[in-house]
Amino acid sequence: MIRPLPSLGLLDRVLRILFPGVLFLFLNGCAGVSYYGQLASGQLQLLRAREPISRVIADPGRDQLLRAHLIQSQKARTFASQQLRLPDNQSYRLYADIGRPFVVWNVFATPEFSLTPQNHCFPIAGCVAYRGYYSQSAARGEAALQRLQGMDVSIGGVEAYSTLGWFNDPIISSMMAWGDERLATLIFHELAHQRFYVKDDTEFNESFATFVEQEGTRQWRAFRGLAPDSGAQVQQRDQFIQLVLETRTRLERLYTLPLPADQMRQRKADEFERLRGEYRQLRDSRWAGDKRYDAWINAPMNNARLLPFGLYDQWVPAFAALFRQEGGNWVKFYAAVEQLGALPVGERKVALKALADKISVD
Repeated sequence: MIRPLPSLGLLDRVLRILFPGVLFLFLNGCAGVSYYGQLASGQLQLLRAREPISRVIADPGRDQLLRAHLIQSQKARTFASQQLRLPDNQSYRLYADIGRPFVVWNVFATPEFSLTPQNHCFPIAGCVAYRGYYSQSAARGEAALQRLQGMDVSIGGVEAYSTLGWFNDPIISSMMAWGDERLATLIFHELAHQRFYVKDDTEFNESFATFVEQEGTRQWRAFRGLAPDSGAQVQQRDQFIQLVLETRTRLERLYTLPLPADQMRQRKADEFERLRGEYRQLRDSRWAGDKRYDAWINAPMNNARLLPFGLYDQWVPAFAALFRQEGGNWVKFYAAVEQLGALPVGERKVALKALADKISVD
């Protein structure tokens, strides 16, 4: 049973009570008052912008395309809880118009000759390889400071994120440029984070959510009587990611060599040019000239731009094997995932590798 949404007035009063305590937790973290202050302020503004999607759909004065898009989103949202057994709450049954293309901008940073990210630790989410800013100018300011310290820096805009069930997350206006199916996959992915999350293990969390997204989308298409996706775009994405990961491996080996800085810098640049060349060959020979990744590959390159690759799908084959092992039963699958998550990190990785190896053999 879905709990009724409290009135916005009541919600505001609850938030005014909760946020000082949340902010106190933030301010006792490892970063400064101003940074955590903007996090709390940005989250509060997002929460206050929410409204029930049912209200938007029922209002004939609202944009017709928006209403149609939200109607389809709610079908996927219902499917997520009823069929995929994901949390049945008010998340993604709310809408927030934020008036900007991204909800946050993430700043990634690494040393010039290292692929080890500058990690940041938070009371709820644990340690992650970036810092998020609700203002693009603030993100650029942080990036400039990092560059002054000789760091490789990258800024990435994010259309959506999960509060891991601490709040009822809305569908955000920044997500409205997506098609209906892409929006559905995002709902499945983010609700998976609410279903289970292991602190300080990004690869585990993102791979788990990505598997739920992929299998959920496959079942969502079947539920609507649609043919399975051809997988061409996924295959291109996987091939592109593989190129980036191979470049990262070569750079990691390079950075262990006892070379002078100037020589190391030149060989680093050579590796990025090799990546561009391999990409263009792949694009022209196997993708019929599809240029979907051209903008990324032609932009200025550094270590920090490589950081997000591989985080979202490293263990997807392992979770696919686990799902099959549990007979495709979502409840049993989530219970098995929780057992994996409870293992010490070393044992967890061994278990995941064994699962991944099993599906490759099968």
